[in-house]
Amino acid sequence: MDDLRPLPAEVAALLRRVGAPPRLAAHLRLVHDVAAQLLDWLAAHAPGLVVDRAAVLFGAATHDIGKTLHPEELAGPGSAHEAAGARMLEEFGDLARFAANHARWDRPDATPEELLVTLADKVWKGKRVDDLERRVAGLLPGEPWEAFMALDDELTRIADTADERLAFQNAYPTA
Repeated sequence: MDDLRPLPAEVAALLRRVGAPPRLAAHLRLVHDVAAQLLDWLAAHAPGLVVDRAAVLFGAATHDIGKTLHPEELAGPGSAHEAAGARMLEEFGDLARFAANHARWDRPDATPEELLVTLADKVWKGKRVDDLERRVAGLLPGEPWEAFMALDDELTRIADTADERLAFQNAYPTA
């Protein structure tokens, strides 16, 4: 995983400041990298789609920060980290929404940026969510079926390397 993009400097500093566990930092870096891949693909395949790239990258890099306060959710289910993460990110204003909303992508008012953060958080580990993918494909220009197939090809490409990403994340301790 030598080609992983680094986390934004402000996020790396924030994770150090809050004492984020190494596995959480690894997870956030992986989701951030997948989000960047999705954004690069969108720029090439849907250049007219207006998406706040910086917001998506920040959201992907911080969406689970609340797990610092709820480390039991690093290896198990739970949603307490969502509200906790939003509180931790209050200083970043509206960007705190990614921590609060990344599991609530099915809201009618979910923004394209929120959908992309959630999609990156799923596909990094090879998980595919048809309804989420259809919503993202609906943002793309052209015939709906063709847009879905093009997105599906990109998500398959990303999911095909999920085992590498899982091994990278699992090499880091949870505490």
